[in-house]
Amino acid sequence: MNRDPYSELPAVGSFELQSAVAADGESLPDAQLSGIFGAGGQDRSPDLAWSGFPAETQSFMVTMFDPDAPTPSGFWHWTVVDVPASVTSLAAGAGESDETLPQGARHLTNDAGLRRYVGAAPPPGDPPHHYFIAVTALDIAEGEVPDTATPALACFQTVAHTIGRAILVPVYGA
Repeated sequence: MNRDPYSELPAVGSFELQSAVAADGESLPDAQLSGIFGAGGQDRSPDLAWSGFPAETQSFMVTMFDPDAPTPSGFWHWTVVDVPASVTSLAAGAGESDETLPQGARHLTNDAGLRRYVGAAPPPGDPPHHYFIAVTALDIAEGEVPDTATPALACFQTVAHTIGRAILVPVYGA
């Protein structure tokens, strides 16, 4: 499918996002694949480091979304809100639980019904899926997104407060 879910949102500036294990157009390693959905992975979130975001950033939101999933709404693998503006990286595996995130940051429930990272697991025979890993710079402080928000609702509630975004798009599948 290769639909860019961010292309239809209001334009914002971009900044740098890097990972030792996730790169644009490159296949995700086994550790970042799903164990719970039978892809043979470890459900280990990738390491992320970002820089060059707007000076007025008050918090970040980190997401991983698969628009190629065989549903009308794609599949949200990971959503972290309330990442303090002073935090500029997440270690590999930080998506295991709220306890492994920086102080103040928290997970929202993903489309697997879990409050953590869940790895890639496209259906057998599907063409490669694209995994949009985004770090979104917000002009609002922590605590603005309700704990019960879905990832889609969190994005809806923050779109008007988005002042920058950095994206990596690794792939995985046949």
